[in-house]
Amino acid sequence: MSKPKIFITRRIPDAGIDMLAEVAEVVVNPEDRTLSRAELLASVADCQGVIGLLTEKIDAEFFDAAPKLKGSANYAVGYDNIDVAEATRRSIPVSNTPGVLTDATAECAWALIFATARRVAEADRVMRSGAWQGWGPLQFIGQGVRGKTLGIVGAGRIGTAMALMSRGFDMRVLYTSSSGRRNAVLEDTLKARLVPFDTLLAEADFISIHTPLTPDTRHLFDAAAFGRMKRTACIVNTARGPVIKEDDLVDALKNGVIAGAGLDVFEREPAMAPGLAGLDNAVVLPHIGSATVESRTDMATLAARNMLAMLAGQRPETCLNPDIFGPAFFDAERSDRKGGAKA
Repeated sequence: MSKPKIFITRRIPDAGIDMLAEVAEVVVNPEDRTLSRAELLASVADCQGVIGLLTEKIDAEFFDAAPKLKGSANYAVGYDNIDVAEATRRSIPVSNTPGVLTDATAECAWALIFATARRVAEADRVMRSGAWQGWGPLQFIGQGVRGKTLGIVGAGRIGTAMALMSRGFDMRVLYTSSSGRRNAVLEDTLKARLVPFDTLLAEADFISIHTPLTPDTRHLFDAAAFGRMKRTACIVNTARGPVIKEDDLVDALKNGVIAGAGLDVFEREPAMAPGLAGLDNAVVLPHIGSATVESRTDMATLAARNMLAMLAGQRPETCLNPDIFGPAFFDAERSDRKGGAKA
């Protein structure tokens, strides 16, 4: 019996590939680049499984191109690139990798806060250029972090982890919730307050974005929002680029509407809005939020476990459309667990 074929759209850490290779024929994109749409569709034509990135649109056209597909695993926590409804209609399971990149992304948000507040990148550029002439009392004066107000937009896993890391800086924490649900961890641990979005904009010294990209959050931060922020405020984004209207951000930074921005994601990624790269009060990173050895390896093994479950007709650990398995599946799963316990 031939092995199922799995296509991986960009090389991931070997730990995940090795897991899959034990039971499947694994084909990895040999190019260190994003495949064109035509290349992607041709590559998945005879595959039972696909592990892909946010750069690949998983939609009806994709599913049509892969008639043998038994599942698609996203190597990312976000999944705005996946048409989950279409996958569900076709009874094709899809998954993501939440949880395993929480701390890494939260740490990256803090790196951006410090780099932006203390003008680290700007000072680094001057030092490397040879233009620095020695210490001066008015050089590169930034903003302190301790005792300031931190605003968390999207207090899910990553937003919560990021806020909890503020404990050593005695910060006042505000957060928003699109659902209106309170975050008991933040309120109990930090005495954080759930506030309206406009209140957070007006009072936060540092705003960190952790919300998913939805129709409601696209361009949540536009010229009007920046205009309601403090002129001394800094904003960082490690979530999704289009949550910020990037052209408006460039104008706000140029005109001193806000003090600074730290971005790990971009509205038209990998491109940046015109003018952004030339701004000293912007720190820009190439989407490295989850880029630690531990996080990327854990993402690879979770994606591999999800894929192996899909190939076996089982529900993956982090399934985005569990309803396709139906009540009968869950009843059988519970029965199997009981049987295993008795044995």
